[in-house]
Amino acid sequence: MNGKSTSALGVVLLLILGGAAKSQSGIASTSANEAGPKKAEEQYKNIQVLKGMPADQLIPAMQFITTSLGVECEFCHVQGAFEKDDKKPKQTARKMMEMMFAINKDNFDGQRQVTCYSCHRGSTHPIGMPPVMAEDAKPIMAEPRPVENEPTESKAALPTADQLFQKYLQAVGGTAAVEKVTSRVMNGTITFGDKNFPIDIYSKDPDQRISFTHMPGGDSVTAFNGHEGWLGFPGRPMREMHGPDIDGASIDADLHFATHLKGMFSKAEVRSTEKIGDQEAYLVVGTRESRPPLHLYFDEHSGLLVRLVRYAESPLGQLPTQIDYSDYRDAGAVKIPFRWTLARPSGRFTIQVNDVKVNIPVDEAKFAKPPAPPADQKPPAQ
Repeated sequence: MNGKSTSALGVVLLLILGGAAKSQSGIASTSANEAGPKKAEEQYKNIQVLKGMPADQLIPAMQFITTSLGVECEFCHVQGAFEKDDKKPKQTARKMMEMMFAINKDNFDGQRQVTCYSCHRGSTHPIGMPPVMAEDAKPIMAEPRPVENEPTESKAALPTADQLFQKYLQAVGGTAAVEKVTSRVMNGTITFGDKNFPIDIYSKDPDQRISFTHMPGGDSVTAFNGHEGWLGFPGRPMREMHGPDIDGASIDADLHFATHLKGMFSKAEVRSTEKIGDQEAYLVVGTRESRPPLHLYFDEHSGLLVRLVRYAESPLGQLPTQIDYSDYRDAGAVKIPFRWTLARPSGRFTIQVNDVKVNIPVDEAKFAKPPAPPADQKPPAQ
């Protein structure tokens, strides 16, 4: 694999793992090192439409646009000078966001019903005409939506969320076994399309997790130390996690997730049964304070968690991350998935674990956050 293809894969890797391919230093920042929460216009230059929103929601908002239109950042922005207004698509994007906000305000009581994706569906040009039906085409069905007032099946026919949480806990080994896990080290393979790379994952209680994907040009790193998260790729500045990325990383790092599940939600409701692969699964929607809900799917027979869907909130819309779990095996006294597939609008990857070691010493230094690059350091040219 040559240097150019390795670099291109690095962009894809950061896009899938961290949500946005560009580091935050790529969008011209002003006083990023000052303490305290900031608004977008306080941390970034030339913010016009999205004034007033939290600064850490700017990257998710930009990702929502790139996913909805199927483009990269440079479609609207000048490489290395994101604050400039030289490109016409950037002016158009501002007008489109204002139009979207106005439609929702004037027609839906301010609730976000219309988004960039409503019209674009992965294209730079809005789709305004239904296509003719191909000879073997199936009827177009409405896409499922993560809303809180979807119709549910008969309550009498469904177990309660607490019953499903308890069945899942027993299926993985029970409270005592789960709580005894203090560390877990996994070795395996991560697959992106037709590319396979070795991966090592270290987890340590409480809530620390770091993975190393071994690539030809060096290691790609995804890390969470219980408080902060970051991503790294050879030749690129470290990118800190924010908002929804931190939320997802904390869930992934929780070695006692099965015992903590019941206490995570202010409300948990069993909505329906859905087919996951060849098996029926119960869908539980868990409501959390000040964060998007989690959708959890438990196998109807085994009780094991087979799918988790979480949503990243942005001012423009929600971005889903779906994780499918399979190949459950014993790892010590606890049953865990040896295979999981993570899918986002930007791409997907699959991790297959080959070896697991439980409750072995893991050096605390492994989870130490590396120093950030100097503020005036520019990322390498692509």
